[in-house]
Amino acid sequence: MAEEKCALSVLIPCKDESENIGILIDEIDEALTPCALAANFEVIIIDDGSEDNTFQTVADLKKTRPWLRLLRHSKCAGQSAGLRTGLLASRGGIVALLDGDGQNNPIYLPRLLEIFDKEGAEVGMVAGQRLKRTDGFIKKHASRMANGLRGWMLQDKARDSGNGLKAFRRHVWLALPYFDHWHRFLPALVVREGYDLRFIDVVDRQRRFGQSKYGVFDRALVGILDLIGVWWLRRRRRVIPSVSEYQD
Repeated sequence: MAEEKCALSVLIPCKDESENIGILIDEIDEALTPCALAANFEVIIIDDGSEDNTFQTVADLKKTRPWLRLLRHSKCAGQSAGLRTGLLASRGGIVALLDGDGQNNPIYLPRLLEIFDKEGAEVGMVAGQRLKRTDGFIKKHASRMANGLRGWMLQDKARDSGNGLKAFRRHVWLALPYFDHWHRFLPALVVREGYDLRFIDVVDRQRRFGQSKYGVFDRALVGILDLIGVWWLRRRRRVIPSVSEYQD
């Protein structure tokens, strides 16, 4: 499979998720193996400098799952770096994202593929929007305020850009500018390239084991500067030309 193209690549950056990652891999197998649109899929785990047994857990599972790949950062570089590592290594025409904590349910992956298949090349990204969120009161309302401000400034039509369940046409994602924390602004960056977005409602799940690797206020501090930066990037893209190639 090393040199073979596939329909779908699923990227999962994770750090210290040894108790969650095996369950998630089994769920992905159950969701995608019967799905015709996911023919010859691959799942890429990016171990972002874990200090627990995450790497060995995935390495053991890889022995019986030929579609499973395992990449490892020598030290923790963050979620955005993990996604970029996985994207550059991926082979699928469609690239999907899941968080390693298991809160994103893989059962929705076939639905994302169906939308790409039915709605045409103008759709660059399909993303989940959470219903019945399981976050605490403070985190939930801070996220709601942040999404409101982001939507007002960036006009990306995404009410829940923080949800980890997303899928892209690979060539569209490769065209996006990379920076730390870019995963929080992917809808706006896809719109900047002239592509359409589609959304599906999904049900958020509780984390089974461990704790979140980030809180409310640490994200807010960097988020303000990032938001201004992405707003600036969007204003710099004035014209999106339609390109055709001359044929003799």
